[in-house]
Amino acid sequence: MGKLLKRWRHILPWVISFALLAYVFGWATDWQRLRGATENANLPLFVALATADRLAFFLVWTLLQAMVIRRFVSHVPIRDVIAVRGGSELLRTVSNPLSDAAFFLGLGRLTGGRIDAVIAAALVPTLCHIFVMLVQMTLALPWLEGGPGGNVDVLVTTCVMWTLVFGGWIALRLSTRGYYVPGAQSVRGWIDRFRRPELRLFIWGFVGLTVFDVVIQGLASRAFGVTIDWIALTARIPMLYLAMVIPTLGNFGTRELAWAALFSEFGDRDQLIAYALATNTIFLFANLALGLIFLARALDLLAAVRRAGREGEGVPRPLIKDPTDV
Repeated sequence: MGKLLKRWRHILPWVISFALLAYVFGWATDWQRLRGATENANLPLFVALATADRLAFFLVWTLLQAMVIRRFVSHVPIRDVIAVRGGSELLRTVSNPLSDAAFFLGLGRLTGGRIDAVIAAALVPTLCHIFVMLVQMTLALPWLEGGPGGNVDVLVTTCVMWTLVFGGWIALRLSTRGYYVPGAQSVRGWIDRFRRPELRLFIWGFVGLTVFDVVIQGLASRAFGVTIDWIALTARIPMLYLAMVIPTLGNFGTRELAWAALFSEFGDRDQLIAYALATNTIFLFANLALGLIFLARALDLLAAVRRAGREGEGVPRPLIKDPTDV
């Protein structure tokens, strides 16, 4: 049964991706109109902005993950963490789960097999990023055109996320008073390892990345001929990234549908889909270039993943990926 579930986990992204791609590009899209949607695009500027977006996310996430390990686990060279992440990007052109497995296995090898290094690198940036995105949505919600009542999707998503945050906080508080809450003790054990003042660095790192993300997405969409309100980008980009939790190959299909649905009032559907498809394509080539720079490391990581698969070894997976993963 375990082998069947593991195999299905690898097959599922292919199934979902092909279904979404067939719907988006085979049935719901007029290719002639899709090509026409690029007529007003400044393609050189768009390519430059989209490439800068991907490289910035790669550098910031990698540096923050390296700093997590160095501060809370062991003093590993930052260049080695960058090499491991860069090598895993080549595998991302094939599969996000394969790339994640390779990255975390590589981190484990850098730290002498310490699983806490892998968990810290997966947990701290992920939770910090989710928290920053939640605050981002909350602050932007009252300023959206139509207010909270006119943006029910953002309102519901924000309320659900805050409910989960407070629910988790209440569960941890109850566990400190002697109540049994499944998993709370383990979570508290991890949280207590991280000193709150040191976590502020990671929070502010993601605040800076969030501001950059909104600006670069706004400029890139305008270069493509789609003018999207800045507040709408601030409020809905986190929802776009939450949609990308769906297991697909390189986010193809997911990004296109989500972008067209979230920003439908700011452009023609074909324009929005064309923009999302072009963004995915740029990210794909950026990952390929990054991976080729660290080709030797990528091949080494691939061999490690295969060995781990034969031996039945599991690796932690992030709750939410680097949003530009493709």
